[in-house]
Amino acid sequence: MKKAVVLLSGGLDSAVTLYLAKKKGFSCQCLIFDYGQRHRREIASARKIAVSSGCPFKVIRISFPWKGSALLDNSKKLRLRIPGKSGIPASYVPARNIVFLSFALSFAEASGARALFIGAHTQDYSGYPDCRPGFFSAYRKVIAAGTKSGVEGKGIKIFTPLINKGKAEIVRLGDRLKVPFKFTWSCYRGGEKPCGSCDSCHLRARGFYQAGLNDPAIG
Repeated sequence: MKKAVVLLSGGLDSAVTLYLAKKKGFSCQCLIFDYGQRHRREIASARKIAVSSGCPFKVIRISFPWKGSALLDNSKKLRLRIPGKSGIPASYVPARNIVFLSFALSFAEASGARALFIGAHTQDYSGYPDCRPGFFSAYRKVIAAGTKSGVEGKGIKIFTPLINKGKAEIVRLGDRLKVPFKFTWSCYRGGEKPCGSCDSCHLRARGFYQAGLNDPAIG
């Protein structure tokens, strides 16, 4: 069976991506990153999703000691973006996907996997530069030029199956794939229940509403 490495954050998008990769016939290994984020709730969620899917996982501990993001620095406020206003939100973590994909790429090459899956999508890339299609196109060139498998013509492919989907489409897809939404966590803040006010909570709530489904994570 073909092998894949899946970046699993514990959020809705990465969970749907994992289940979609399995549906496509990949034997998946999950990478979960403990990178000093505000809370550990999403790490616990990622573990539950991996176990529920029957896929092995590794939790990778790394550090961004220079911070540079409201997700890493509790002294910075997680403000809502104003609708229609452009700009990169305070929740952006400098070069996070570049760092995560580099770990995933190294793991994939060492373990013989030929695919990387990441749950980036259109509603993210308007704010995060490392979630845009152009970024992934550029990173594919990095793989081809900077890895043994790439220069030998056996390059590892990056799959972004949600890149052109809105949140409602992702929710519907996850529902068809029987993704355990009750285990997923999207809120930027920790706690027993989602805050309901951060950007991620708003996007998630709107996605479930437009999909005509109830969110089991909030009861």
